[in-house]
Amino acid sequence: MKKKILIPTDFSKNSWSAINYASELYKYEKVDFYILNAFQTDSLLSNFIVPTPGDTAYENAKEISYEGLEKMLAQIKANGPYEKHEYFTVNAYNSPLEAVKNFIDDKDIEIVIVSSKGKTNDLDSVVGSNTVEMMEKVRNCPVLVVPNDVVFKKPNEIVFPTSFKTSYKQRELSYLLEISKITNAPVRVLHVGAESELSEEQKDKKLLLEECFDGIEYSFHYLKTKNINEGLQLFIQSRESGMITFINSKHAFFDSVFTKPMVKELGYNASVPVLTLHDLKN
Repeated sequence: MKKKILIPTDFSKNSWSAINYASELYKYEKVDFYILNAFQTDSLLSNFIVPTPGDTAYENAKEISYEGLEKMLAQIKANGPYEKHEYFTVNAYNSPLEAVKNFIDDKDIEIVIVSSKGKTNDLDSVVGSNTVEMMEKVRNCPVLVVPNDVVFKKPNEIVFPTSFKTSYKQRELSYLLEISKITNAPVRVLHVGAESELSEEQKDKKLLLEECFDGIEYSFHYLKTKNINEGLQLFIQSRESGMITFINSKHAFFDSVFTKPMVKELGYNASVPVLTLHDLKN
C-alpha cells in the first residue's frame, strides 16, 4: 500500500529542501507525494471581504499558485527519477496551517514534511512561523521539519529526548520506528535532567519504552544538567546526530521537557531534521 505524504510549499529554495529530502528519505518506498500551495490575495479588501472564485484578485493569486506548482513539478521530475513515487500538485485559498489541516483529513495523509523557514530567513517572519505552528497545532499526523540548508544523507542515529514521565504507546511512535527501519538508524534515547537517578515511576516508563522499541536498535543515554535545550544540543553536536524526534504532548511531558520556547528553537534553528510526534490523548 502506498504512503501518502504532504509537503507544503511556498516555492522558496527552503521548501525545495523539504521536497528533495522527502524524495530521498523515501526513495525505495511506494509514495504518493502531494505538493500543496496555500495562496491568499494581497488585496487590502481581503482583510474585510473574502475573495471568491471569479474575483480578479482571487483568480490572479490562483494563477500564480498554479504556475509555481507546475514549475516545481518540472523541477522534481528533472531531479529524479524516483520510480516508486508519484507527485500530485494542489492549491487552496487558505492560510498554510488551515490548508494543511484540511488536506490531511481529506486525503488521510500519514506525515507532513515541511521546511524550517519560508521565503525569508527572518526569525520573526510570518512565513517562518508557519513551521512552528504546524509542529504545535497539526495534531492528527506527524510533522517532519527539514532545515533549509540540509543536504540529504541517511541519519546515522535518531535522538529521542524524554523525561520518562509519559506512558508511551507504540502507535504514537510508529513513524519513528518506520524511519529507523528504512534508514537503519538506531534510536538514542536521551534523558536530560538535574537528577542523576530515575524514580520508580520513571523506571516503569523506561521499561514501557523498551517494549515499544522492540525490533529496532536503540540505546539509553543520560546527561545531568538543568538546561535541557543546551544538553540536547551538546549531545547532537558531539555525535553529529542525523535527526531529532519528540512527542509533542500538551500535558506534563510537553511542559517539563519541550516548552514552547524550545519547540520554537527547534522549528527555527534546528541543524538537523526534527520529527514531531503526538500524544494520542490530545
